[in-house]
Amino acid sequence: MKRDRFSSNKYLKYSILLIVGIFIGWIFFHPSQKKEEKHNHSVEAEHNTIWTCAMHPQIKLQEPGKCPICGMDLIPLAQSGTTSNDPDVVHFSQEAIQLANVMTSVATKEIPVKEVRLYGKVQTDERLIQNQVAHVPGRIEKLTVNFTGEQIKRGQVLAEIYSPELISAQQELLETAKTKQLQPELYEASKEKLRQWKFTDDQISTIEKSEVVLNDLEVVSNTSGTVISRRVNTGDHVAEGTVLFEVADLSKVWIMFDAYESDLQFLRIGENVSFKLQAMPGKEFKGKIVFIDPVIDAVTRVAKIRVETGNQTGNLKPEMFVTGIVTSNLNEYRNNIIIPRSAVLWTGKRSIVYVKQPETNESIFKMREIELGPMLGESYVVIDGLNEGEEIVTSGTFSVDAAAQLEGKPSMMNPAGGKASTGHDHGAMKEQDQDLPENKSVSRINVSMDFIMQLNNVYDRYIIFKNALVESNPDKAGQESDKLKEALAKVDLKLLSGDAHTKWMDMLKNLNKNISSISKSGEIEEQRAAFSELSDQLYSTIKTFGLMEKTVYYQFCPMAKNDKGAYWLSEINEIRNPYFGEQMMECGETREILKYQK
Repeated sequence: MKRDRFSSNKYLKYSILLIVGIFIGWIFFHPSQKKEEKHNHSVEAEHNTIWTCAMHPQIKLQEPGKCPICGMDLIPLAQSGTTSNDPDVVHFSQEAIQLANVMTSVATKEIPVKEVRLYGKVQTDERLIQNQVAHVPGRIEKLTVNFTGEQIKRGQVLAEIYSPELISAQQELLETAKTKQLQPELYEASKEKLRQWKFTDDQISTIEKSEVVLNDLEVVSNTSGTVISRRVNTGDHVAEGTVLFEVADLSKVWIMFDAYESDLQFLRIGENVSFKLQAMPGKEFKGKIVFIDPVIDAVTRVAKIRVETGNQTGNLKPEMFVTGIVTSNLNEYRNNIIIPRSAVLWTGKRSIVYVKQPETNESIFKMREIELGPMLGESYVVIDGLNEGEEIVTSGTFSVDAAAQLEGKPSMMNPAGGKASTGHDHGAMKEQDQDLPENKSVSRINVSMDFIMQLNNVYDRYIIFKNALVESNPDKAGQESDKLKEALAKVDLKLLSGDAHTKWMDMLKNLNKNISSISKSGEIEEQRAAFSELSDQLYSTIKTFGLMEKTVYYQFCPMAKNDKGAYWLSEINEIRNPYFGEQMMECGETREILKYQK
């Protein structure tokens, strides 16, 4: 009995000791855990960051993500706590700087080098084209050159001509030769007649000695080269001077580039041009500018630039597409500051940057309007408004501007500051914005299925070109616009008649004009400006003639074209903005869905 009581007391003591141990451990370890959480600033800052939308400042969320209204990436709301007394500055915490990927660099003076991108074609050297003509009237009895592209050599027989007039002239020569002592004038006149028909003195002497009349005259080439045009067939009657063949010497060719008037100031005769051909990727050619057209084309607003180059291998074939680069040193701007393109926000009238405030370790930025000079590829020359050594935002500029708008500070679209803009409410457009442009009202015309299939190809090339603008790739956009133009050229006009033919000709003229503006420009802003007009015209074309087995999403961005808004056509309902690319990829909405079945 005593033994059982002793065992019970023993277990009771152990239980009390275990409880006391747990209590002591809680006293020692629990405060340190609280202390660690208390000093974990990064965790606390992440929980305290407010995320908002630049277009819809009423959105305020605790976590990063997409705007529930327009789908744009949310940005961290800038912290208002700052030691600066300037009311126009915007302050970012270190956490907000990292989350918004804001980076800065120091403005410096550099040697400005302008790269002018040119687009053109290989052309035949006009000075090396010669016509092979018939020197006597008659009938083509035989052609020894039968197709375009055939190589010929100087002195080669090209054709044989039967000429009654030639036979009479030879008989006249033989008759006058008998009385040349008595009537030398007639004899010389008969010889001169044959000379006018390109007979040599040796040939005339042979006829006179042999007393044999030639029935057929051989046409002999006076040059070596490539036949680029055949004008006659066997049996054709030709007059004196009729062109039989056009022959070009392609050992030297011209590269004819189109240069916009804004680029002419950077182009000079004698400058080197490096160029590549789409047909031979990876291979680079070089030449010099030998001629700049003094007259601007009134329609395309371009001037022709000519580069001459050798072509002994024959790789450069007329009508090949060429992309050229001219590197020009802008000595007149050698004392100017050069800044990256990513640092500049451009409204169409004003160019602004955000300058980091000096003499402080805080991330405090202030908007400043600057005057820009020429664009140098991925950078700009600054004419005025920025000093050497100042630190500017070069990455995340749009996020800084959005934060300034939300706080009512001076910003890109609100230079005077004031109440924060409510942005563009994509989900609730104004009543006048809900209507499509006036030219969208079109009537449908029935056309053949063959024509619709060709129009399908044009639409497919447009989509590829549009996606190049989404990627903000001006080189690819220029190449794809050329392919779009080729697809347009393949549309068979014979498939249309009457009103359909008239409508298409008007549309084709406008489409080609817009595409030409795009393909001749290497600047993404100019390409996007012309793309808006192209999209409007193609929309009207599709509404007029239709497509086959396509669903077309007609989409709208209110911020494009300097906030006037612009449309585009898409193959998907998801917004992928071609006017801003990654800067505002999801800005926009679908306004109309066009469905075409078989």
